[in-house]
Amino acid sequence: MTPAPDTPSIGQPNIILVCVDEMRADAMGAAGNDLIDTPNLDDLAREGYRFTRAYSATPTCVPARVALFTGKSPDLHGRYGYREGISFPDAYPVTLQSTLGRAGYQTVGVGKMHVFPDRARCGFDEVLLHDGFLHVSRRLTRGPSAAIDDYVEFLRRETGDPRADHQETGIGCNAMTARPWEREERLHPTRWVADQSFRVLERRDPTRPLFLYMSFHRPHAPYDPPQWLWDKYREREIPERPIGDWVSRFDAHRRDFRAEAEFGAQKETTHQQVRAGYYGSIEFIDLQLNRLRETLSDLDMLEDTVIVVVSDHGDMMGDHDMYRKSVGYEGSARVPLVVHVPPRWREGWGEAGEVDAIAELRDLMPTLLDLAGAEVPDGVDGRSLRGATRGETLREHLHGEHLIGSLGRHSMQWIRSERRKYIWFSGDGHEQLFDLEADPQELHDLAPLPEHAEELARHRQILVEELRGREEGFVADGHLVPGRRLRSEASWVREFARL
Repeated sequence: MTPAPDTPSIGQPNIILVCVDEMRADAMGAAGNDLIDTPNLDDLAREGYRFTRAYSATPTCVPARVALFTGKSPDLHGRYGYREGISFPDAYPVTLQSTLGRAGYQTVGVGKMHVFPDRARCGFDEVLLHDGFLHVSRRLTRGPSAAIDDYVEFLRRETGDPRADHQETGIGCNAMTARPWEREERLHPTRWVADQSFRVLERRDPTRPLFLYMSFHRPHAPYDPPQWLWDKYREREIPERPIGDWVSRFDAHRRDFRAEAEFGAQKETTHQQVRAGYYGSIEFIDLQLNRLRETLSDLDMLEDTVIVVVSDHGDMMGDHDMYRKSVGYEGSARVPLVVHVPPRWREGWGEAGEVDAIAELRDLMPTLLDLAGAEVPDGVDGRSLRGATRGETLREHLHGEHLIGSLGRHSMQWIRSERRKYIWFSGDGHEQLFDLEADPQELHDLAPLPEHAEELARHRQILVEELRGREEGFVADGHLVPGRRLRSEASWVREFARL
């Protein structure tokens, strides 16, 4: 029988990758959080696979998206800090989307890309762009430009204001400030990403399977949900924040009460407002997930479409007096990851439910290529999540790395093993060890305790093996060496592009 025009190729499902920016793994009902309402994401998690120990090994926007697009660890992709203005396509010519395109997919990206140059498609057939506040781009264009950002053009057209700017509320792109959205709900960037994505679904090529990257800028700051969501979460009591017994170790780096401080105290009222804006922004995205499934149902695509929901990294949200991201602690590094596979495409997958394998953003590329029946390119060290749903071990441990300034100028190296997390600060050699099973909020640093010396040494040796051969000289004679000068990320990418 000849398939109807609106059905995909029988051998390949449609794939929708929903990426949200800066959402913590615990900021959803299915994770046990009773303070936030995410019924639609929870439904996807219950019907699909929720990876409870998924991480962003390089937890800031740019390197996390490199891992997502390339399927590579920081050792291979070379991006371990936040740096704009480095050409993405030159350094990473092979991406998830370009590989799916070669496998027959129509590929479209809507929303945040965070690559340079801004309009680079990085393997997508088409990109409808809203990147939010990009420092390099604003300097080059002297402000937001409708020629670069499709949402800005939409906002100016719909409001009739030729100078309209998504950043004109004054609450800041990284600030611990919040307020409700001042315009009509339909003009919010979250609604724009959803509306444009649904238009892509309606106008897709019916002869090819579709890969849609649906990339929301929120709940990244500015924390500005619609008024009704702001009011809802302002009325909810916020629990006491976890403060570890080790926090005073970093007192020299505190920037108390600074609006954009990554480490420092904030007024409790500020924390309450920010949490309200953050949770409200997440619930607003959750409503778009319901609209997504309804649209897929209307188009007779629901049973042939894989939906994946993930975040590029989390947000500390005041845990340990820390905000934003970039650190290896759970609030920043652990991310939500839900893979919803319709029943007809689940061959080889296990029973739906929670999966406790240690997963990472780089695993999404081989997973989605696996579902599409496409070959994984050479050089990808991520692994398909399919086997993990059947109880197979994905990896024994995860190595994460990031440059940080909030706790001193270090490379923060960390190992997430089955039960523990080990952290090493390359600047001064300071170590931490946490038992995540007994202490999931990382309240108690076990590194100074003599009874944990053997466990500390074991994790230290794992990191030695991970860092052996690095050009900085982090390892010498089988030991970690602190105080080494960090390699230049920009020079690494230039060298990579010449290969």
